[in-house]
Amino acid sequence: MATQQPGLTLQLQPTRRKILLALKKSGGMTAGELSELLGMTAMGIRRHLTTLERDGLVMFDTQQRGFGRPSYLFELTPQAENLFPKTYHILTNELLGYLDEDELGRIFEQRSQRRIRVGRARLSGLDTNEKVAELARMLDEEGYLAEAEQSSPNTWTIHLFNCALLDIAHRFRQACSSELELVRTLLPEAEVQRVHYMM
Repeated sequence: MATQQPGLTLQLQPTRRKILLALKKSGGMTAGELSELLGMTAMGIRRHLTTLERDGLVMFDTQQRGFGRPSYLFELTPQAENLFPKTYHILTNELLGYLDEDELGRIFEQRSQRRIRVGRARLSGLDTNEKVAELARMLDEEGYLAEAEQSSPNTWTIHLFNCALLDIAHRFRQACSSELELVRTLLPEAEVQRVHYMM
């Protein structure tokens, strides 16, 4: 079982975890530099780098250092950067906390209107069934793990298996109400009810 080290949100084989942490701290290293840092053979390091590259976590670029063959500089991919903890929700909650109720309402309303504009463009020209499916795709892209299920010819359920704004919604309920309003606005021909929610 992989030993837990701070700074990564994914369980990894211990050596690969150390490699990712080293690349994160350094901004990029060669296999030789990693070998020296971690006390491993260059061949062993390269095997782990090959696996990490295959998994989309590491990329490399050739770098000429003096004379001789160019060396390969290994760096984290954007996908690997996502493994490291982020505290955007803490900053967002702090910034929203500085606003009064009217300002807060305006911000959530602006967000809602932007999403409605995007949604209307995507749903334009579709029939109701197609609209529901496309709306579910749109919500899924926003991180809600959304799925549309048709239980009868005129009845659909959109399941949201994740709340993309949960940390914010705990403090600012406007985040929850804006999701329901989005669905109602984009499906004006439908009677929309919230059956269950996480808050």
